[in-house]
Amino acid sequence: MHDPSGTNRELLEENDALRRKIKELEFSEAERRRALGELDVIKCRLSRAEIISRSGNWEFDLKLKRVFASEGARKIYGISEREWTIPEVQKVPLPEYRGLLDQALLELVQKGRPYDVEFKIRRPDTGEIADIHSVAEYDPHRKVVFGILQDITERKRAEEELRWKTALLEAQVNTSIDGILVVDGNHKRILSNRQFVELWNIPEYLIHEADDATLLSHVVSMLKDPGEFLEKVGYLYEHPHETSQDEIEFKSGKVLDRYSAPVADEKGHSYGRIWVFRDITERKQAEEALMSKNQQLLDIINFLPDATLVIDRKNRVIAWNKAMETMTGVKAEEMLGKDHYEYAIPFYGERRPILVDMALGPVKMKDSHYTALRQAGSILFGEAYAPALPAGEVFLSATASVLRNSRGEAIAAIECIRDITEHKRIEARLNRAEKMEALGTLAGGVAHDLNNVLGVLVGYSELLVEKLQQKDPLKNYAQHILKSSERGASIIQDLLTMARRGVSVSDVVNLNKVVTDYLESPEHEKLQSYHEKIRVKVELADDLLNIKGSPVHLGKTVMNLVSNAAEAIPGAGTISIRTENRYLDYAIDGYDNLQEGDYALLSVSDTGVGIPAKDIGKIFEPFYTKKVMGRSGTGLGLAVVWGTMKDHHGYIDVKSGEGAGSTFTLYFPVTREGLLREREKRDIASYKGRGESILVIDDMEFQRELADNLLTNLNYEVHTVSSGEEAVSYLRTHQADLLLLDMIMDPGIDGLETFRRIREIKPDQKAVIVSGFAETERVGKAQELGAGEYVRKPYSLERIGLAIRRELDRK
Repeated sequence: MHDPSGTNRELLEENDALRRKIKELEFSEAERRRALGELDVIKCRLSRAEIISRSGNWEFDLKLKRVFASEGARKIYGISEREWTIPEVQKVPLPEYRGLLDQALLELVQKGRPYDVEFKIRRPDTGEIADIHSVAEYDPHRKVVFGILQDITERKRAEEELRWKTALLEAQVNTSIDGILVVDGNHKRILSNRQFVELWNIPEYLIHEADDATLLSHVVSMLKDPGEFLEKVGYLYEHPHETSQDEIEFKSGKVLDRYSAPVADEKGHSYGRIWVFRDITERKQAEEALMSKNQQLLDIINFLPDATLVIDRKNRVIAWNKAMETMTGVKAEEMLGKDHYEYAIPFYGERRPILVDMALGPVKMKDSHYTALRQAGSILFGEAYAPALPAGEVFLSATASVLRNSRGEAIAAIECIRDITEHKRIEARLNRAEKMEALGTLAGGVAHDLNNVLGVLVGYSELLVEKLQQKDPLKNYAQHILKSSERGASIIQDLLTMARRGVSVSDVVNLNKVVTDYLESPEHEKLQSYHEKIRVKVELADDLLNIKGSPVHLGKTVMNLVSNAAEAIPGAGTISIRTENRYLDYAIDGYDNLQEGDYALLSVSDTGVGIPAKDIGKIFEPFYTKKVMGRSGTGLGLAVVWGTMKDHHGYIDVKSGEGAGSTFTLYFPVTREGLLREREKRDIASYKGRGESILVIDDMEFQRELADNLLTNLNYEVHTVSSGEEAVSYLRTHQADLLLLDMIMDPGIDGLETFRRIREIKPDQKAVIVSGFAETERVGKAQELGAGEYVRKPYSLERIGLAIRRELDRK
């Protein structure tokens, strides 16, 4: 009997089986679809990889006689998919490569040899020729050859360019006059040229057989200083990105210029180092010879007495000698190499062309730059004022010329500069003296003739005055004629004074008395009545030394100077009259040239309008006046002063400026006559000597004689020497209780150095210092060493006697 439940169970099982089968089919379809998707992704990736790598895949099915290719392979060959057939593919390689490809394919299939070929093709689509690299494998089971194509055109071009550059580099290296060595990052030699071998005298076996350590040992054995060489090499190895250039010297005297630089890519990565060596032995020898020659020329220039500079074609200073340093106060090291007219600043306070620039080439020059300018051949001469020099305004004379090389080319210019200020001053003084001499001669002749005429006028007018009655109106006329005649005679006397005729300077005179006599005179009272707002200030030195002179002419000199000062003050003001003693240690330049010595000074100063600089040289000329006509003006006042000073062997110094007033200082040589008679009596025993020995040290003979006479009269034993060196030598073998020491002596060592040396041999030596008004700093230093009092020249018997006595009695 049929069991229905069994049947149902079978149906259920079949249904379950069908469901599972359906699920398996659904899963398989999903896997297939997923696999196809992955395949598309792989194909896309492969396609992009082919594009990036410029490559393509191909297969040759030997059974089907068909060639399959990827899109990349077809693009490389320039054939479309439709045209990709064996006949078309075989046409693409150039004819000369087709046999090579067939042979390689045959050997791959039959003998299993590697298929790796490079060949050229002509693409059908563009006609371009390209370089192709292909590799392939053979699958004997499937009878399929599969391979890869790669476009290597650019690589081949790069390789070709690299080969060309390498060949060019090798040619340059091998033909270079420099020795070249290239090492890698491990300091191993990878390249060296023939010149390197010759420069370093390296045997052939060291280049090809020996290691680098042996080569380095050979190299350093030839050097004068191998330690320095190895130290620099080691430094560069530690700093691979630095460059270096220096010179190395061989024991043989050969000199190489060495340059080293890293071999690096554009990112700065270092692959090694290149060393370049050049033989500069001859150049160094030539440079040394040239330097020696130039040094000789520079030495000559350096010791030229004239201030000298040399500039090159670029207006740079290449020589600035010692005389130039002295003149400008600028050291050579501060000026060498400077340009743009900087060398003019020490002279003129500004950048401007000077004579040396004119010699080198045309320049714009103002007419005011040089007061005199001329040319003789290639040499320029010029004169100019230089206001900026340390010495103040200086008058310069300059000579300049161009310097040429052996080919006649201008390479530099030289200028020599000389200070001619003193020459100009002497020239001006000589001109003034000649002018005054000529005017004096003329005035003397005129005065002589006028004296005869005025003598008659004075004589007869006096007779008329005596003979005419008091009430006679003609007597008044005669008195006016007599007064005018006497005034004319006074003017004639001024002319004779200016002409320096008949002036006696034999009397012993004290300038203080001359001043006081004038201040009490009717002439001064009359002057004060004209200038009531002017105050006269008097400062007279109590111990003023006497001079030899003419009291009458000296009195007129004071009168003329005071009158002149009063006329220079337009309203209220002050006239100062001073006297003093002064010793000049050295000559002083002024209106006159003042010589060293003892002087009594008379100065008259005013607070007036001053004298313009352009008029200073004219003020002592006859008839030069700015006084009010009709009041005091003959124009002979300062001319008379000048004549009087010359008769008294004195000097005039004038200081003035517009709006700053004027000071006339008269220097009179002193006389010692009458001092003992006129000075205030004092107990001479208080400073008289007791037979002590005194050494007088002074470079001026008249000062030594004066000291000898004074001190001998004071009962001292006196010895004299003329220099510090003589004093030191004398005291090595003699004794002196005290030194009378002058501070300024020339030539030779000065007083300070003399005392220092004497103290070294006689530590307790006493001394009194004598000097003029200058060098007080050195006086102080001498006193710090142990010197006693300082007595300023000119000194009196009493003053020097007291100073010596105090120093000798000091314990």
